[in-house]
Amino acid sequence: MTIKIVLGGPRGNMGKEAITMIEEESQFSLVGFLVRSLEDTDAIHEIRSLTNDKINIYDNATQCFQSENPDVYIDLTVANAAYKHSKEALNQQIRVVIGTSGLSTQQVDELSAIADVHQTGCIIAPNFALGSILMMLFSQMAAKYFPDVEVIEKHHDGKIDAPSGTAVKTVEMMKETREKKRQGHPNEHEVLTGARGADYDGMKIHSMRLPGLIAHQEVVFGSKSQLLSIKHDAFDRKAYMEGLHFTVLEVMKLKELIYGLEHLIELD
Repeated sequence: MTIKIVLGGPRGNMGKEAITMIEEESQFSLVGFLVRSLEDTDAIHEIRSLTNDKINIYDNATQCFQSENPDVYIDLTVANAAYKHSKEALNQQIRVVIGTSGLSTQQVDELSAIADVHQTGCIIAPNFALGSILMMLFSQMAAKYFPDVEVIEKHHDGKIDAPSGTAVKTVEMMKETREKKRQGHPNEHEVLTGARGADYDGMKIHSMRLPGLIAHQEVVFGSKSQLLSIKHDAFDRKAYMEGLHFTVLEVMKLKELIYGLEHLIELD
C-alpha cells in the first residue's frame, strides 16, 4: 500500500528534509504541498526547485485535501496554521501528523475531539528525534527518585517559542512521577527577573537561543552528593526523519489523537 502525503511547510529546514525522506521511501507518495500564499512567487520557485515540479501547490487547505485526497497530512509550519489546517484535515477524515510546537491546550483538546468524532488518527510530536523521546522517558523514570530537577534547552536563534515543546513535554511527563516540591532556598529571589528560568510545578526550565545550535536538551537531577544528567543533542535535522517516518506509519493505525511519541515507544 502506498501512503499518499500532503506536506505543509515545505520551505522550512524540516520541510526540506521531509521532502527527501518521503521521496526516498517507496511506501510514501508526495502528492501535494500546502503553503501560506501562492502569490509569493519566490517561495513557489524555491519549492519547485526542491522536487518534482508536477506536484501541486495550494494555499487553501480545503481545496488541497479535496483535490489530492491524501492518506496523511504532515504539518511542519507554525502553531496557528497547524491547528487550522489539521482541523480541516481531520474533518475530511485525513490522518494528521503535527511536528509543530506551541499549540495551546485548548487547541489540542479540540483536535482530539474532532479525531474522536471521525475516528481518524492524529499524532502531535513536539520532537521526532527518537533519542529525544528516550531522554524524556528516562527523565520521567528518574524524577520519581530525584525530585530536584532543572531543564536546560538550547536551540537555534530562529526558533520563536520558548520554552521548546520538548522541554514542556519533559516536565509534563516528570510531573506524573515526581513528588511535588519547591526547589532551591526558601528565601531565594531574583536580582534580575527571569534568572531562575520558567517555572512548571516547581521545576525550572532555562532556554538558550544562539546561532550554531540545532536542538539540545539536558535534564539535570540533584541529590545529596550526586548529580544525574540525561542529555540529548541533535546536530542535523536528519535526526528527526527516522522519527517522522515512524510516525507516518503509526498514524495509519490510529483512530484517535496521540500527543507525544513516547506513547508509541516500547521500553520492555
